[in-house]
Amino acid sequence: MSKQELKRIQVIRQVIDKKCTQQAATKDLGLSKRQVIRLVKAFIKDGDGALLSKQRGKVSNRAHTPEFKLRIKDLVQHNYADFGPTFAAEKLLSLNKITINKETLRQWMDEWGLWKAKPRKVLKLQQGRVRRSSFGELVQIDGSHHAWFEGRRDKCCLLVFIDDATSRIIGLRFEEEETTAGYFTLCRSTLEAYGRPLAYYSDKFGVFRVNQKDQEDKETQFGRALRELDIELICAHSPQAKGRVERANGTLQDRLVKELRLRNISTIAEANAYLPEFIIDHNQRFAVSPKNDLDAHRSEIPSADILNLIFSIQHERRLSKQLECSYEKRLFQIQGEGKGYRLQHKKIIVSTDMQGKINIICDGRILAFKEFDKAQLAPEIIDAKGLDKKVDAIKVRAKQAPPSKNHPWKSSYAVTADKKLGRERRGSYPQAARGQPKASASYG
Repeated sequence: MSKQELKRIQVIRQVIDKKCTQQAATKDLGLSKRQVIRLVKAFIKDGDGALLSKQRGKVSNRAHTPEFKLRIKDLVQHNYADFGPTFAAEKLLSLNKITINKETLRQWMDEWGLWKAKPRKVLKLQQGRVRRSSFGELVQIDGSHHAWFEGRRDKCCLLVFIDDATSRIIGLRFEEEETTAGYFTLCRSTLEAYGRPLAYYSDKFGVFRVNQKDQEDKETQFGRALRELDIELICAHSPQAKGRVERANGTLQDRLVKELRLRNISTIAEANAYLPEFIIDHNQRFAVSPKNDLDAHRSEIPSADILNLIFSIQHERRLSKQLECSYEKRLFQIQGEGKGYRLQHKKIIVSTDMQGKINIICDGRILAFKEFDKAQLAPEIIDAKGLDKKVDAIKVRAKQAPPSKNHPWKSSYAVTADKKLGRERRGSYPQAARGQPKASASYG
């Protein structure tokens, strides 16, 4: 017997023995007076068995049919075999128009060997941080490197911007690598959509922080852009400190990967086009309401032209006496009215925006300039994360274009054999060992 049935027998006995009134029994059992009277009569006639459920040992009236269970098994095995029960139940509803409780599906998937509950981790007590109270006070940002397309293309990086107060994703973007340019693009799109947040919370990656001990006082390009936008940049000491975005990465690596698979998306361009739709659905499921309804985003943002300058790669240079400066193996000369004496040896800023346009700025003014070709003298500097892709590209280029007759090492050096010089050397060294070259090479 269940606890409910035992309690019902006990109360009905008290009613029959005049130890409890029918009115008190209705409150104790949560039944109507008419129902209590019916139970009393049945108990007097048939005893304890009259109060037991007549459905005991029978299939529930709400049980799914074997045919329905077999259909679900076929769909899950062919389409959602690696999905979690909750996510699989959502897809069965949205794509197959089949409603099933996630816990029922969890039991069935466990029975079919398609799902195994994860073991509980050892509990580690840590001091939790309370969410910020308002939307827009703090935005956690991170890049997640993962096989997002499951081998349909190379691995890439997903940039994630998530609000701390609401767990609301405000920006996602796929990039080949985690670069300053990628963060610039996503940051600008979120500013145009929501306004300027009070602060960003990131890790200590080189895009956000200069990690060389002798250059700790310097700022990165991303840090400089945020300073000009009056947005505070805060770096976390550990991944656990920015757990909101770390947990979001785990959810995205599960759900977003499968959504891309179901839609047969295999390129970064297609994935970025789908992300706005995914963000809306994700926020509807997982976002929470902030404690304070006030939006902390600041709506004032610079114009498009100024944003182009802010979200650009900027380097400081000093003009020569001829008003020239060198930048990325190119030579620029300032062109303008007047004799230009006031610009001699002046510090300037050379910026390259995300469209590749170069601007030269001095004292807040954009200067006109003329570009001259300059021989390539220094090797390219590549970050460690981009080294593999660079070497792979060199390998592909080497296979596609083997050295031609005009290749530098063939055209720059003339290799000749001077027979006369060879004879003189053989006369000078009569005991020379066999196998020595009979002619020497001179480089002209």
